[in-house]
Amino acid sequence: MARDARSALVALNRFGFGARGGASGDLVNAASDPRGFVKAELSRPDGVLLEMPGLLSTPALAEAVFAYQAEVKQAREAAAKAGAPEAAQATPARRSLSLDRAAMAMAGKEPDMKPQDSGNANATMAATEAMAPNAAKPPPQPLNIIQKTYRAEALARLQRAFIADCGFTERLVAFWSNHFCISANKGELARIWAGSFEREAIRPHVLGRFGDMLRAVEQHPAMLFFLDNQQSLGPESRAGQNRKRGLNENLAREIMELHTLGVGGGYTQEDVTSLARIITGWTFAGRQGKLGAPGSFVFNPNAHQPGAQLLLGKTYDDGGVAQGEAALSDISRHPSTARFIATKFVRHFVADDPPPLLVRRLTEVFQKSDGDLRAMTSSLLNSDEAWQAPLTKVRSPYEFLVATGRLLARIPDEPGLYLSSLNLLGQPLWSPAGPNGFPDSNAAWAAPEGMKLRLDISAQVAARAGGAIDPRDLLELVAADAASPETRQTVERAESRQQALALLLMSPEFQRR
Repeated sequence: MARDARSALVALNRFGFGARGGASGDLVNAASDPRGFVKAELSRPDGVLLEMPGLLSTPALAEAVFAYQAEVKQAREAAAKAGAPEAAQATPARRSLSLDRAAMAMAGKEPDMKPQDSGNANATMAATEAMAPNAAKPPPQPLNIIQKTYRAEALARLQRAFIADCGFTERLVAFWSNHFCISANKGELARIWAGSFEREAIRPHVLGRFGDMLRAVEQHPAMLFFLDNQQSLGPESRAGQNRKRGLNENLAREIMELHTLGVGGGYTQEDVTSLARIITGWTFAGRQGKLGAPGSFVFNPNAHQPGAQLLLGKTYDDGGVAQGEAALSDISRHPSTARFIATKFVRHFVADDPPPLLVRRLTEVFQKSDGDLRAMTSSLLNSDEAWQAPLTKVRSPYEFLVATGRLLARIPDEPGLYLSSLNLLGQPLWSPAGPNGFPDSNAAWAAPEGMKLRLDISAQVAARAGGAIDPRDLLELVAADAASPETRQTVERAESRQQALALLLMSPEFQRR
């Protein structure tokens, strides 16, 4: 295997989203200076930010949701007064497509890419269509503001990944967004905020300080809503005593277990409870705007547990919101946090079993630089281990679909096909099953059933491309001299260009990073 070609593969695949079709310079540039090719994205001012017309702030989106919900309520009340009980009982999900299936339904514009769904409703619909293929189909339902926003945010994210030279900073965004994940399935606020959460709390800090990102994440309304901190009341606070409710420890627990210290990081259940008390009052303003602009982070002193709290052996005096900010600042600097973050970072970019020496080196950089993520990222790029380790990681569904689109030089102008394919492959955008995010291991993404679904999608992509693309040319973009004899032979001996393209998309050189 040619050394330059292999280094180019590492640059484009391990750290990026793969080569772009129609831009053969990607492989040439990556081969001539692999590390410089990747590092170039780190030096572009504001290159990681995503600011596009139509992408609104979290408070603006909250007002849009509240207005939409008020309209729905008024419509139901009007229908009830008019004597239409079915309309009165209708909900946004029943009156139109459900939020999850709205994106999947976009694949109806491209029948070849329509995913199978195990839901009874879709199964019944499919059976009905099979029995009466010529029956009139109902017109598509208009998208509401929540669905439109989700799709617009998804499209902006996809387009940024497609046009990036290497895609390293977009890979960093995806990593940190999954680390500090929320789920768009939580409800209407979570779905409309999923993109703004990433734009506001993740992107500005990807190359900044971990402590700043941690604070931005935990104070963002999307995270507070996802983990129910707006429901957490100090037992001895004024609101807690009036409402006879108490702590909700969800956010505090995930901060320590998933966001910072990690399991076995030296904290106890008592620490979780203490942190939960400390961050009572961290909430967001509701539709009435009594505490601030609707949808903005606010501190509610009436919900805050009064008094000093002991956390990880240190006492934090009651200072309102500052008490929680001081606690987060110290947790971000804890040795367990440095070790946990460095291990997860190396596991993502290098190997499921991260090289211990590389983990130790990044842990030290994290600690000595006060959580400087640019310094930690640069240390990864400067390490020989990151460039010499074999490409054994299997691309996640998101990485696979973006890499496919880049290779075929097709910048999407609507996100439906990608959203439906992500649902099919088990990685619905911004919608993990739990607060631990999507898995990041070959055991999750290289399973036979998942590979079969990728093959189905690859065959559909190839069929749509027809014979206009010569897969042999694409093979040079994907691997050049680093292509194995087996892969080269498989592509060249395929019965058609469509079959050759599908096999290329399923080749180890394309599936691994």
